[in-house]
Amino acid sequence: MATRRKTRAPTVGFVSLGCPKAASDAEQILTRLRAEGYEISGSYDGADLVVVNTCGFIDAAVEESLDAIGEALAENGKVIVTGCLGAKKDAAGNDIVRAVHPKVLAVTGPHAMQEVMTAVHQHLPPLHDPFVDLVPPQGIRLTPDHYAYLKISEGCNHRCTFCIIPSLRGDLVSRPIGEVLREAEVLAEAGVKELLVISQDTSAYGVDVKYRTGFWGGKPVKTRLYDLCKELGKLGLWVRLHYVYPYPSVDDLIPLMAEGRILPYLDAPFQHASSRILKLMKRPASAEKVLDRIAAWRREVPDLTIRSTFITGFPGETEAEFNELLDFLDEAQLDRVGAFSYSPVEGAAANELPGALPEEVREERKARLLRHQEDISTQRLERKIGRRIKVLVDDIDEEGAIARSEGDAPDVDGLVYVTDGHDLEIGEFAEVSVIDCDVHDLYATLAVPK
Repeated sequence: MATRRKTRAPTVGFVSLGCPKAASDAEQILTRLRAEGYEISGSYDGADLVVVNTCGFIDAAVEESLDAIGEALAENGKVIVTGCLGAKKDAAGNDIVRAVHPKVLAVTGPHAMQEVMTAVHQHLPPLHDPFVDLVPPQGIRLTPDHYAYLKISEGCNHRCTFCIIPSLRGDLVSRPIGEVLREAEVLAEAGVKELLVISQDTSAYGVDVKYRTGFWGGKPVKTRLYDLCKELGKLGLWVRLHYVYPYPSVDDLIPLMAEGRILPYLDAPFQHASSRILKLMKRPASAEKVLDRIAAWRREVPDLTIRSTFITGFPGETEAEFNELLDFLDEAQLDRVGAFSYSPVEGAAANELPGALPEEVREERKARLLRHQEDISTQRLERKIGRRIKVLVDDIDEEGAIARSEGDAPDVDGLVYVTDGHDLEIGEFAEVSVIDCDVHDLYATLAVPK
């Protein structure tokens, strides 16, 4: 008697934690899973096994990832772990994930799609059906249909003393520019309206390959951020840059913003303003040069939005050096600011520095910095009241449309609440008139047609 052919597609549950770079890794894995005929489950119950994409950057993220693995094991029992936590070892050199959760099926590090697929194949072989194994050209994405992350490189060549990312993700490896531009084109053809360019160090794109010339559309194009942005600007999308170190080469991007080719937005993680602390952090910048550069950028693009992040309570930080940071904020007039109290991540060189500060001091300075920035952010937003701006609609609810302006990245920045935008559609651009603001968000009504 012939055996019945297995017809139910194997199903994989997926949990993704961490930063946009981790989300981009997750999208690649999900795309490959769907390409091979796997179903993706939104619950533990419906899954034959679960993949947990982890973060391992700071202690809180490690705990969250370990908890997520534990929950997946309890709810499903068959778990494959990938992501940054998978690359972390304890003091004895043992795998942290297996030390806490020895029953996981496999553990891989970040950007390890092939290793994840090998583990999935081993524990849940695919059911191949060439008539069913269909994936949209843009792949499987975790973001809404109207925006997408575009990862241009992996790893980082810096050795910032508070960071262990290079030990988790390795040195800088830039993607071929033709490959990046092809992905962007496919996303545009799929209806994406906004590309968020990400990497560990976006400004350094191409450094590892000495800005090698690639090819796109039959033309030579250098593997360099300026050239990439110039080409992306031809797609008619919002192009938003994240994780941009304030190198002099960034100055070249400002004219592209002035011409409207890319958004007048820079996410530049300055981290501190004290020259001594920056040196201890091994950061490639000085506060004075940054302030001069910001002033020059805004002379050319007055509507430039600058977001940054800072660390408070770094080992040895004095009250005077913290006040330097507050003075820097007054001078820089940044639009958006995030802050982290220093976290002594295992393996970070900064842990060996003298002058470790108590947690309550680190947290108090973080709270003080954010309070100090609130007035600055509010004043920056108040300048937009009465103006007409373009927004991209993210959602619609009973109170109107929830959108974002050119100065607002998803998840990390503010929103624009369009009170009479009920008839707008998600993913649609709209012209609105700003009528009010609070610390983070704008309030607007639909603009009268010109």
